[in-house]
Amino acid sequence: MYKAILWDIDGTLLNFLKSENAAIKECFRKCGIGECTDEMIGVYSRINEGYWRMLERGEIEKPVLFLRRFEDFFGKYGVKCDAEVFNRLYQQTLGEHIFFNDDSYELVKALRARGVKQYAVTNGSFTAQDRKLRKSGLDKLLDGIFISDVVGAEKPSVGFFDKVFADIPEGREEAIIVGDSLTSDIRGGNNAGIACCWYDPDGIPAPEGFRIDHIVTDLRRVAELV
Repeated sequence: MYKAILWDIDGTLLNFLKSENAAIKECFRKCGIGECTDEMIGVYSRINEGYWRMLERGEIEKPVLFLRRFEDFFGKYGVKCDAEVFNRLYQQTLGEHIFFNDDSYELVKALRARGVKQYAVTNGSFTAQDRKLRKSGLDKLLDGIFISDVVGAEKPSVGFFDKVFADIPEGREEAIIVGDSLTSDIRGGNNAGIACCWYDPDGIPAPEGFRIDHIVTDLRRVAELV
């Protein structure tokens, strides 16, 4: 049994793809640059994911990621818009669209009532993640929030987790990370030497090359681990 849960936010507690879809469409409207279709957002999402993988491997800095993803996206569709201006609006708008996965708010609330310590560990920008956590109400339920922009390191680096465990009372042997990303959350947990729970809502077969201690297709199953 674990005493502390390190929760990933985007794609785990919150449905990032739904928020991304709503936020980009709103930004297109506000910028007056036409309609952004679901198909276009699917293309953007793949571009964005590629840049985040580069960030996790230490191949790119986050400010560069934020601009290049939109530059590539706009270039593909001939959209005339300043990527820096759009990104700034997007970061603000993203945190306004909240969608919970698997009644995650009630789950976190119930675990808090049981005395389980819970922390957010996220690579998202401070602007977006701070807004998401406050608007969702999760900030009032969690015992600590670790955003990479503030921590000064990104998952899956050991440095990110070193700073987390320097700030919380629980030891690594008492904690488990729960996340949807193999390359960020599970790899990060492997690097940090802590237990890992992969959130796999689509039931994708577990790949080789990762130590995965638990797999859940519904977040509510996490309650059985603590």
